[in-house]
Amino acid sequence: MELTKGMIVSLKDAAAKLTGAKRRAFQAQVTRDYLNGRPRQAERVFGWGRQTVETGLHELRTGIECVRDFTARGNKKLEEKLPKLEHDIRALAEPHSQQAPKFQSPFLYTRMTAAGMRKALIEEKGWTSEQMPHVNTVTDSIHAKHMQP
Repeated sequence: MELTKGMIVSLKDAAAKLTGAKRRAFQAQVTRDYLNGRPRQAERVFGWGRQTVETGLHELRTGIECVRDFTARGNKKLEEKLPKLEHDIRALAEPHSQQAPKFQSPFLYTRMTAAGMRKALIEEKGWTSEQMPHVNTVTDSIHAKHMQP
């Protein structure tokens, strides 16, 4: 059976509305039914990732669904990479921190800048410039914590 442009558009649209294992299963079944199970042809005709189609074909053949570990992706949090850093930031910021003037929040505020904090961490706590994250990351870390007591 020959695939028409309308059929290709419909199949691409249907695949785009699915996610994960359901999408792989759909793409694999379409590839098996219309393209003799050839992932490269599916890539060329539909624009689908060849590896995704191959994974879907393996899942159809074996009946075993692949599990994706999305949590292992991306950059680790600063606290995970440098666990001692939070303690050192707190130790340096505490003498410069104060309660909000109207006592409407449990958070402490410090007038110490992130650049000043980074410099103090290097000079007073023994961190090297290479170990330290960029000043923007230190800013994000300080703001995220809001120096909660």
